[in-house]
Amino acid sequence: MSDAAPLVALEGVTRTYVQGEQEIHVLKGIGLEIAAGEFVALQGPSGSGKSTLLHILGLLDRPSGGRYRLDGEDVAGLPDDRLSELRNRTLGFLFQSFYLVPYISTLDNVMLPGLYGPTPTRELRRRAGELLVQVGLGDRLDFRPGQLSGGQQQRAALARALVNDPRLLLADEPTGQLDSATSAEILELLDTIHSQGRTLILVTHDPETAARAERRIVLHDGRIATS
Repeated sequence: MSDAAPLVALEGVTRTYVQGEQEIHVLKGIGLEIAAGEFVALQGPSGSGKSTLLHILGLLDRPSGGRYRLDGEDVAGLPDDRLSELRNRTLGFLFQSFYLVPYISTLDNVMLPGLYGPTPTRELRRRAGELLVQVGLGDRLDFRPGQLSGGQQQRAALARALVNDPRLLLADEPTGQLDSATSAEILELLDTIHSQGRTLILVTHDPETAARAERRIVLHDGRIATS
């Protein structure tokens, strides 16, 4: 790593949920740093806390305790509107479920995150089209999600995650609904995106998938077991 400040820095991050009179401690003092340009895999069994950690990293949830700095900014206590701005400007998301809007075109789906930013619509449409070409869907711009295969839908979701040129891409089990051949294609695309300088955090339970990353962070029972 360089001497520059890490893109992601967590110090003593905890996450506790209350169910009735019971407290459930999901994260128990997580500390980690991820440099800009790294490819990191978050690995662990079901219930280890990896998805909860990803939601905190993605500003979709708040830690119960500790500090989280994203690109040097302490984000744990920011108001919701500022968190929304940071999510839209800094982060891209790729989930196991594709979350494409079924009644609009593939191109319009990719454009959606950019509609909340300052990019002019014409420029946004051009960028969305270029990204769809890059992921192999240049001939599917006008197709609706239901006309695409599962792998094609995930390619469209990947293009959508990149349309705002995020500094950090968060991928949560992105091949979980795909067959092995299609999974390999999606992972190769993620390798290419990382090679272009993008920071990538990939959540997976699969050791072979995790092995593609430069560094593995293994969670067990809400704590980092290996980093």
